[in-house]
Amino acid sequence: MPPMPPTPPLPHDSGPPARPLSLAEVEATARAAHAGQTDKAGRPYAEHLRAVAEGVRRRGGDAEQIAAAWLHDAVEDDALTEGWLAEAPLSRRTKDIVLALTKRAGEPPEAYAARILATPGARLVKEADLAHNADPARLAVLDGATRTRLTEKYTRMRALLGQG
Repeated sequence: MPPMPPTPPLPHDSGPPARPLSLAEVEATARAAHAGQTDKAGRPYAEHLRAVAEGVRRRGGDAEQIAAAWLHDAVEDDALTEGWLAEAPLSRRTKDIVLALTKRAGEPPEAYAARILATPGARLVKEADLAHNADPARLAVLDGATRTRLTEKYTRMRALLGQG
């Protein structure tokens, strides 16, 4: 795994609370945090983040969900810390969605899905994530065993989320 880029700084001052990050700032933060990372097919990881954010937008998601889409893998992938997320000028809902989508070591898929279903707005973001992960064009470049394993994993998660 390539070395992690430095964690983006948070705006700090002793004045009033910082204004929430704009979607453009969230996108820039996510792109910086995942700089140098690639997906299983060797593509820049930011392409996945963009696709999930766009999938959330197409599904009628709001700005908080789109922000969470940009950040949905940041804590899980150690691109950003939970401490950064806790201090970031983001809505509580966006933070909750990111944390709901952050898989925990050794966590059963059923517990992960239950947390997503219990967090308002998280299911839509996970649906967009699964849709991009299961895109046949993305899966086609993987070896057969990996493609089969991931297809089964994504199908199971969709079922746990009540998607069929």
